[in-house]
Amino acid sequence: MSENGQNTGWVIYPIGSKPKMGLAILLGLQQYLTMFGATVLIPFITGGAMGMPQTELALLISTMFFASGITTLIQQSPLGNKLPIIQGGTFSFLGPMFAIVGMVAAEGLGWQIMIQQVSAAVMFASIFEIILGYTGLMGVVKKVISPLVIAPTIAMIGLALYGIGAPWMAGNWVISIVTLVAMILYSQVFSRKSKVFMLFPVLLAILTGWGLSLIGTLAGWIPEGNPANLTSGVELIRTAPWFSLRHALPFKWGFPTLNAITLAGSLGMLAGYLGSMVESIGDYYSCARMAEAPVPTAKMISRGLGAEGLGCFIASLLQTGNGTTSYSENIGSIGLTHVASRRVIRAGAVIMLILPMFGKFGASLATLPQPVIGAMFVAMFGLISAVGLSNLQFTNLNNSRNLFIVGLAFFAGLSFPAHFSAAAISWGEAGSAVNILGSILQTIMTTGMAVTAIVAIILDNLLPGATRAERGLEYWDNEASDEAWEKAEAEWAKMAVGEERALS
Repeated sequence: MSENGQNTGWVIYPIGSKPKMGLAILLGLQQYLTMFGATVLIPFITGGAMGMPQTELALLISTMFFASGITTLIQQSPLGNKLPIIQGGTFSFLGPMFAIVGMVAAEGLGWQIMIQQVSAAVMFASIFEIILGYTGLMGVVKKVISPLVIAPTIAMIGLALYGIGAPWMAGNWVISIVTLVAMILYSQVFSRKSKVFMLFPVLLAILTGWGLSLIGTLAGWIPEGNPANLTSGVELIRTAPWFSLRHALPFKWGFPTLNAITLAGSLGMLAGYLGSMVESIGDYYSCARMAEAPVPTAKMISRGLGAEGLGCFIASLLQTGNGTTSYSENIGSIGLTHVASRRVIRAGAVIMLILPMFGKFGASLATLPQPVIGAMFVAMFGLISAVGLSNLQFTNLNNSRNLFIVGLAFFAGLSFPAHFSAAAISWGEAGSAVNILGSILQTIMTTGMAVTAIVAIILDNLLPGATRAERGLEYWDNEASDEAWEKAEAEWAKMAVGEERALS
């Protein structure tokens, strides 16, 4: 063990090491492949909710990969925390996205207006994260956010999409069941015996369902019109351009109109930012621990969150319909590959800037059948909910006060949106102050994650009956000094280019 309490002799390429460029490129590509599934699923969810045409969905996927490359490089710069962590789309924004899409649909407007309004909400709310990050105010906010708040808030990210999984699988039960079983076997059985399945269970499960759909289409087993039929997808790939830069254009789908939906959506999106920031703080600690680095300092956490806010602003300009956050999958990959080098992460980010330039790249990913996506929802969003609940391990669950808070926050987050989404509520004359405030309230109340977070924060900070340790707040208290990081950086700088450490 090192003096910082971290395991030693685990990482081959530590954070400051410099693998040879050819190797760094291959390792960087591998890092991005571990988060391939999530990066593709988010545009599918967003584009599907908006009713986006398949050709535009292909562009949205390319835009998401491009934004991931840019935001990762920002996190690796002096503007970020420089931890070896990949940035990409966040599931935390999907709940508020659905609420905004519902408001636009109620006005009878199309998908272009939907993505404009969602991107505008992400843009305006990103100022909140930028300020909290770069000013260090997140340190104050952390004092009122305990694991009792984190657990149900993150769990609601997965639970909010429970109504999509089975309906999408039902488009072709054979394809979807095979995909889901493949995901279970690859991730929980074969991964114990093969490093390939350990690294890429999501990608391999997607390829299994995708390949089966292609075989069924070519053999005539899957009729045209079935969601698993790839006839239109093959044509989309054929007609897609070989080279395109449209994904890099800001406001490619038009400038948003600022109105009550924009204001309401921006405030509702703050709940998504809260969930994203809380999750990212946990990722920073995990990444440093896995990379054998000192515990992140308060300044590093602040810069990291500020960089994520800046990344969200850029993602909104590119109109990804989403934002950016740290990827937990990348942290697990460090443990599996023993590679934590910044050079590797930067090399992978550059690859993500290059791949979307090829139009057929996004078109190929856009052909992913809906039943395959539905199966991935069932597997991945269940896991996200479980990851959120895992934060309760830092609390005292024998305390009835804590159980009351978690249970009430969960039920409120599931119940209130069910009412406000279905109820036809009149909020006064259009454009009036009452109408604007009512729209804001409805957006917040239809976002389960927002309701859960608000209820948990209020109750956890007002109800007596639990110590700081029982609330899990001591989990936040571990912090390294600037001197520890300076010493670690000096040790890494002594390593020659291409030099690796032998595992002890």
